[in-house]
Amino acid sequence: MEKPSNSRRDFVKTAAAGLGLLTLPQLLHASPAEASSKKKVICFGAHPDDPESGCGGTLAKLAAKGHDVTIIYLTTGEAGIDGKSHSEAAAIRKQEAINACAILKTKYVFVGQIDGDTIMDNIWLQKVQKIIADEKPDLVFTHWPVDSHKDHQIASLLMIQTWVRSGKKFPLYFFEVCTGEQTMIFRPTDYVDITDTQEQKRQAVYCHKSQDPPGIYACGHTAMEDFRGRELGVKAAEAFVYMTGKGMGWGME
Repeated sequence: MEKPSNSRRDFVKTAAAGLGLLTLPQLLHASPAEASSKKKVICFGAHPDDPESGCGGTLAKLAAKGHDVTIIYLTTGEAGIDGKSHSEAAAIRKQEAINACAILKTKYVFVGQIDGDTIMDNIWLQKVQKIIADEKPDLVFTHWPVDSHKDHQIASLLMIQTWVRSGKKFPLYFFEVCTGEQTMIFRPTDYVDITDTQEQKRQAVYCHKSQDPPGIYACGHTAMEDFRGRELGVKAAEAFVYMTGKGMGWGME
């Protein structure tokens, strides 16, 4: 695959600037004067370990730059440990998430839906809208909607609808997880060099001991970091799709 062109990245930046939004490249490459202004970044994920594996390197990088980063977990991973009740699994996975956030230097919020039984309805949409409105984010990451996991789809749809109903007040970026097995037809518009935070990300993922961290990396994340890095021309990278006001960011060349 050819390296992402400057024209594509310039288009994304220009399109967002036209909407008066702060883009991911602008946030990462701000001038010293701009960097002194702390921004609020949110990652909205379905389960503990999803934000960490999908964009943990980027979140760590933004936190290291002094930005206020919060991971919001839709569920607490209740159905994610064989042989454990929902309450037992939730307690274990909540602590794993808290430990991971400490490594990434992020805050955390648990929304309260149930792993494996997530809901997309007006009541939950209003709850998520209120959470996001209270947080007042400058930029949000969430799951790619074309994903094999139902909970990932629900998290993505809740955030897309929140974004739309907010009047598209914040830029929205989608991350990938286990591409080829879970995330499908993902065509990045933006890349982030995570060479300096790759090990920090790995340590955060490995906090999720109940979820078999070696298996998380074996399902594709090692290859993804390497391949996205090759596309960008660096050792390791994470990739994202920017949600434009007119669609999903396709056809940007």
